[in-house]
Amino acid sequence: MDAEARSVPETAAPEFDAYHRSYIETVNRSIAFSGLTVDFFTRVKVDYLVDLINERRPPAGHADIIDIGCGVGNAHPLLAGRVGRIAGVDVSGSCITMAAERNPDNEYQVYDGLNLPFPVASFDAASAICVFHHVPLAARGGLVKDVRRVLRPGGVFAIFEHNPLNPLTRHAVNSCDFDKDAVLLRRQEAEALLEDAGFVDVQTQFILAVPAGGAILRRVDRLFARVPLGAQYVTVGRA
Repeated sequence: MDAEARSVPETAAPEFDAYHRSYIETVNRSIAFSGLTVDFFTRVKVDYLVDLINERRPPAGHADIIDIGCGVGNAHPLLAGRVGRIAGVDVSGSCITMAAERNPDNEYQVYDGLNLPFPVASFDAASAICVFHHVPLAARGGLVKDVRRVLRPGGVFAIFEHNPLNPLTRHAVNSCDFDKDAVLLRRQEAEALLEDAGFVDVQTQFILAVPAGGAILRRVDRLFARVPLGAQYVTVGRA
């Protein structure tokens, strides 16, 4: 392990410990103006994640996946039965405890925000869903490198992030209590993180230009994938 990986950053663990029981309500308040809920956005991103795995590391149903910064595991019931083994890590012990209570068939561990507690080549895919804007700038590169370490050859890493070019997204972030210290990253920064860590075939698509609930609207949403209109984006690379 290199010197960067040995340097553990300060994390937002205490802050997220405080929100582990009110996460959904807190986010729903910040996006109430949209008429949608966090559950809708979670479902859309899970659908996109499964699509990406099927496109780049099929079949998704046999893929072992690690969810970086999994929080209370809101996405995991939607992944169950659509992927193989599910593991989740988070800096918040309270969130991990709740995730394990809600999803007893999965594997959860607290981590230090940088060094993943798994051996080399443990997973076929990894996701980080709206997590990296909470990761300290100096730690982002080291974390991506460690994600690559735990992926098997050809494994897929998908980073979902808020699109800072979208004014409604910025409004939602500014309205969310636990996003007050967030540092949003543009898609070029996400791509550079993956490329610098040795990922290949790095690509970004903007998502949620339309409320992409269901396969048909997701196909419509994909028409805008290269235009920075969407509320969020996903950057994906292959180990």
